[in-house]
Amino acid sequence: MSNALYGPVPNVAEQAGYQDPPPRMGFFTDTSVCIGCKACEVACKEWNLVPDDGGPLTGMSYDNTGALGANTWRHVAFIEQQVPARQAVDLGMPGIGAPGAQTAAEPGQDADIRWLMASDVCKHCTHAACLDVCPTGALFRTEFGTVVVQEDICNGCGYCVVACPYGVIDQRKDDGRVFKCTLCYDRIGDGLEPACAKACPTDSIQYGELDVLRARADARLAELRADGEAGARLYGNDPDDGVGGTGAFFLLLDEPEVYGLPPDPVVTTRNLPQIWQRTAMAAGALVVLGVASFLGRRS
Repeated sequence: MSNALYGPVPNVAEQAGYQDPPPRMGFFTDTSVCIGCKACEVACKEWNLVPDDGGPLTGMSYDNTGALGANTWRHVAFIEQQVPARQAVDLGMPGIGAPGAQTAAEPGQDADIRWLMASDVCKHCTHAACLDVCPTGALFRTEFGTVVVQEDICNGCGYCVVACPYGVIDQRKDDGRVFKCTLCYDRIGDGLEPACAKACPTDSIQYGELDVLRARADARLAELRADGEAGARLYGNDPDDGVGGTGAFFLLLDEPEVYGLPPDPVVTTRNLPQIWQRTAMAAGALVVLGVASFLGRRS
């Protein structure tokens, strides 16, 4: 699998030991056409029997879930921006042309209100730190290249929670086990779309072979920029980034930080071999010192 702009898509399933695996599958989320309907959130909960998170008033506009978590595997963000009218023109804010970035001038104000809407999800990283730190094998790489939690094996240690560079993984408060998006492993194994992509009415969430999605994303980005959307960018599709690219990537209309995404994510376990080596050396040095001290006392 390859992409003209970014080179080959790593076959992580082969690296995980699968013989002749199927193509790597994933999500491309085009936020420029997201209308904030939350159909993806509802479909995810219904199919995966994800518990209700209470729907509290968060004070964050129409965002009643707030962030990804153990009981929110898809999170639709509503980001309201007040942009001066002249700056809005300079940004090429599409307004009418793109539901994902709707603008409306307030009466008597020299400003535009822009709504950015985006459905976030687990990134299913190429270099997944959560896999590196899980002591029980509860987290595993599937033949489709996705990352899944086996909740019956999870011991609730929480190592993966702090290892995730995106803050995706979370523990349920009742028993401490972790839960996250599985990319509907049970559905895609039968040739079906994940529930969120199936329910999305605007095709903002697109599911398929990762190399095909990346080519489609490149074309969509070029289209938006040709239409004057200067702030459009792709996020998570570059295999040379700090996590080797992700299996769920996004077309954004502003900086990643605006959407609550880290601008330069890195695999948090990249220095783990050196850390263990230094720990072993330190432990060895302590043993030597202890033996020397013991022998010194005897003499």
